[in-house]
Amino acid sequence: MATNFIENVIENDIAEGKHKEIITRFPPEPNGYLHIGHAKSLCINFGIKAKYNGKCNLRFDDTNPTKEDVEYVDSIKEDIKWLGFEWDNECFASDYFEETYEYAEKLIKKGLAYVCDLSAEEIRLTRGTLTEPGKESPYRNRSVEENLELFRGMRAGLYPDGSKVLRAKIDMSSSNLNMRDPVIYRVLRAHHHHTGDKWLIYPMYDFAHPIGDAIEKVTHSICTLEFEDHRPLYDWVTENCGFENPPHQYEFARLNIKNTIMSKRYLKKLVESGIVEGWDDPRMPTLSGMRKRGYPAEAIKNFCATVGVAKANSEVDPAVLEHCVRDYLNEKANRVMVVENPLKVIIENMSGEEDIEVENNPNMPESGTHKVKFGREIYIDKTDFAVNPPPKYHRLVPGGMVRLKGAYILKYVSHKEENGEVTEVRCEYIEDSAKGGVNAGIKVKGVVQWVNASDAVKLTLNKYYSLLLDEKDGVKEFDERINPESLVVVKGALGEPYLAENEEGEQFQFMRSGYYKLAEKRGKDLLCYLIVGLKDTFNR
Repeated sequence: MATNFIENVIENDIAEGKHKEIITRFPPEPNGYLHIGHAKSLCINFGIKAKYNGKCNLRFDDTNPTKEDVEYVDSIKEDIKWLGFEWDNECFASDYFEETYEYAEKLIKKGLAYVCDLSAEEIRLTRGTLTEPGKESPYRNRSVEENLELFRGMRAGLYPDGSKVLRAKIDMSSSNLNMRDPVIYRVLRAHHHHTGDKWLIYPMYDFAHPIGDAIEKVTHSICTLEFEDHRPLYDWVTENCGFENPPHQYEFARLNIKNTIMSKRYLKKLVESGIVEGWDDPRMPTLSGMRKRGYPAEAIKNFCATVGVAKANSEVDPAVLEHCVRDYLNEKANRVMVVENPLKVIIENMSGEEDIEVENNPNMPESGTHKVKFGREIYIDKTDFAVNPPPKYHRLVPGGMVRLKGAYILKYVSHKEENGEVTEVRCEYIEDSAKGGVNAGIKVKGVVQWVNASDAVKLTLNKYYSLLLDEKDGVKEFDERINPESLVVVKGALGEPYLAENEEGEQFQFMRSGYYKLAEKRGKDLLCYLIVGLKDTFNR
């Protein structure tokens, strides 16, 4: 059963017998790392493959060698594999450069393309506007023979970069500016990551892309709405190059997330300016950044399914993505106790240490349990004790009691202060108040996390927040909206030794705090990344 307009089209085509096999493709340009917006396109194209038992190719549209690199090719493949998708064929637009060149000559021979000597600026000035037609190039009516000679000379390197281009001969008065004799080839001496120095001319994306789709026998060429105005040119190329059963282009709304940078140009600027530590910085909306931060691949795919496929652009609240991540980790992540701002508690009537069994994940009984030690000295968080508590404060106070998570009830005895700050709290524990004890039923409103002093592990917490601040007071420029506190480093936190027993990359719920990834073991100090907080702001 179809769930969106693209699947409706596909199912109608299948019913009418138009295609024996459904073939899609994911066609990134290797000029940067994939970001969360690309995940939507990946889910659509590979989702169609899975649903209709078809194929999906990975094709790198590498027609601009000055901006492309093998680093980006490798990162794109790694990201796609991480999301769990498998492509059927790995292709490059540059694999078809010879065929693409031959199709360009075919257009010249049909009188549908010509070599133009106007500069890029002159072409721009003669293109016209939305209300005024363009002006024909003085080179538009060159003969087929002259155009072939000049075009072959472009390939042979007889002309300087930018001195000549090949333009499609369509309609300078078209209401669609893309149809006003667009450039389809240019002279460009640049080393190409895939073909080396073989080519001195390169096709433009709008020419190479439909040819690549047609060569690969793509049935449904799916792209975002900004290419809607390019569709007539796409159809013109496939028709006039003589492809039988040519592919058709369908556009969907691109993914826009509030306060999230979705432009490779700006993402590259963040990297090159040193605002972030690289394309995979955990603050970046790149797939590699999200993977490094600890976002689960399944949560990203769930997010794309939640957003859905629409025809109209809209902006999504980042809380929706966080909800999907939180929802997944709530089911999968083991729980551990961590105190971010440790406050020493001495339990006066406790001697020695004992082991306490705590469950790993209440949502997954099969995840088992682990042991924590409970001794005379423990740490709680400074926020869990107040000399002068605010209203509705249900944690430890003078004269009060609080339950330690998974352990005993503590009863306040005294505390020490230095310079107005509490440095130590003394308590007594109520025997038999742990789970199953005769005093376990004593009613205590507050439950707090804690760690045992003798074996607690040191933690450094990297807390990540949005790179962009809200637009306000007329401030809309990218540079002026950079959040100076997108990374907050917290040192001196303490956690259970159970954390150190796990492998780097594991995700946990730090009780009453958030979901974290164990990023790195650095001796006795563990580095953890905040994935997402516990509080869900998504309005279902």
